[in-house]
Amino acid sequence: MSSTNFALAQQRLAERRQAREAEAQSRIAAQREVSRATEQLNRLPPPLRRIGEAGLTTWISIRGREGTRPAFRVGQVDAELLDEELLDLLKGQVGEALKYFGTHLQDDWSAEIMLALRAILFKVTIWDHDATYGATLQNLKYTDARARGPTLVAPSRWQKSWYGIFTVGGKYAWTKWENWLVDNDNGYNETPALRRLSKLSDAVSTIHSTAAFASFLVFLFNGRYRTLIDRILRLRLAPPTSQVSREVSFEYLNRQLVWHAFTEFLLFVLPLVGISRWRRWLARAWKKTKSMIRNTDDNDSVEKAGEYAFLPERTCAICYQDQNSVQTEAEAIAASGVIGSAQTNVTNPYETIPCGCIYCFVCLASRLEAEEGGGWTCLRCGEEVKECKPWSGDVLEEATKSTSNSKTVVFTQSTVDLTEMKAMAKLERLPNADEPKSEDSESSSSENGRSEAYEEGEDGELFDSE
Repeated sequence: MSSTNFALAQQRLAERRQAREAEAQSRIAAQREVSRATEQLNRLPPPLRRIGEAGLTTWISIRGREGTRPAFRVGQVDAELLDEELLDLLKGQVGEALKYFGTHLQDDWSAEIMLALRAILFKVTIWDHDATYGATLQNLKYTDARARGPTLVAPSRWQKSWYGIFTVGGKYAWTKWENWLVDNDNGYNETPALRRLSKLSDAVSTIHSTAAFASFLVFLFNGRYRTLIDRILRLRLAPPTSQVSREVSFEYLNRQLVWHAFTEFLLFVLPLVGISRWRRWLARAWKKTKSMIRNTDDNDSVEKAGEYAFLPERTCAICYQDQNSVQTEAEAIAASGVIGSAQTNVTNPYETIPCGCIYCFVCLASRLEAEEGGGWTCLRCGEEVKECKPWSGDVLEEATKSTSNSKTVVFTQSTVDLTEMKAMAKLERLPNADEPKSEDSESSSSENGRSEAYEEGEDGELFDSE
């Protein structure tokens, strides 16, 4: 050992010696103060003397720190919090197990479930090992505070029995009492006896809360008794050995911080990467691969069909897929005997474009929106769908009449009076006996014939007389 290290070691020993001497002097000074206070109390009359001695003993017990050793307060409070978290976790697991027998069981038998859990935990922890699971994790153990001496004494059976009665049976009885008051206090026919019982219950609860708060303040001062029950039964949490390190390990905290930062990074990056688009691409590729594997032995003439082509037209394939796990007609018939139900019928029908399969509007719109324009594979025919429109299968459209065979009349000389044309036609229709018919007469007769073919109506309209 070098001279420098030796000098440092000698300095540390001198500091420890001085600390021990200062502690001894403070202890001697405290004993002298107690002895002087006791002498002054002895001069008082007997009634006042007993009161003074009781008060002095109480003050010494509150102020004293002997016997606590390194049982620091944080570890004791953490042990209580760990025990409560464990109880809540077990209660949640029991509730998950009982929900298959009825959702009302957990609510109706909540007090009994907590009674059973607390009794089991008390038996396997405090009764058998003198420590709860939370206290064991904090390297603490229940001891009998009445014993004086350097060694720790385990609590007696009657202390543990009363502790179980208070923490297990007492909490159950108080819960049932409060539930009974709530059930009978309907606000309309409240009896005077029930009103007095409610006031008494509130007073007891207030007194207990005040006493527990005062006990906790004393615990923060001297670190002896964590709860009011521990103070009454003289049970104290203390480490089983004196070799206890007060250094706090931050290993689990560092792990939690790392995982928290990693999850936040993923939540920030995944929306930018577009994980939903990659997932749809992989799902579409997997479906195509499965269809290719299924159709390897089939002919090319086989029609293309989707996963739920066997469903009737009244059934929405998307609703059926969400509510059933079967994908073949044989499995559906074997499972329920029928295909589809009233819950899977099409509501507000819309048809896909271009295949024309019918789905519910909400189901089809949600699927198309989720694809973000990438196209959705129809469950009935297997076609790629990007658009939809309202179904018009129950609407009859009127047929438009064809106008190709209609007769139209066109006049080239609209200024000629029809009466004059008729008169001229009659005069030209009378031929001379000596003169043969000429081409002009024939042409005029043909024109008169055509003019006679039309007659004028009363309202000025023309119609064909033939």
